Amino acid sequence: MSEANPVERWQATLEEAGELTPEIVGRITDVHGDRGVRAIEAVGENRVKSYRDFTIVVGYDDEYIVEDGGCTCKDSEYNLDADDPTERCWHSLAVAIARRVGHVDYHDMWYSDVRELL
Repeated sequence: MSEANPVERWQATLEEAGELTPEIVGRITDVHGDRGVRAIEAVGENRVKSYRDFTIVVGYDDEYIVEDGGCTCKDSEYNLDADDPTERCWHSLAVAIARRVGHVDYHDMWYSDVRELL
């Protein structure tokens, strides 16, 4: 694991621990700064939702679809370098964290159906 990038290292450590420890929180915030803090807050506030078709993170103004590490938010679209694994929006970080600690709110329905109701 010594050749892994910092993101792969904190993810592997979190996967093994299965919970957010102060050390892991420190690693995440060291690598991702404020985005890491916001992601951890979203996980703690149960704002990562998984549906049959998408995983959603409930943001402050909207809901964002996260798939394969990518996100529909403006931060991902305009501000981040897709080739740099340390540059991820807080929504995609929240999904990565929530999945590793088993804190995803699962809904046995299609998000597209739910979205039509909103």
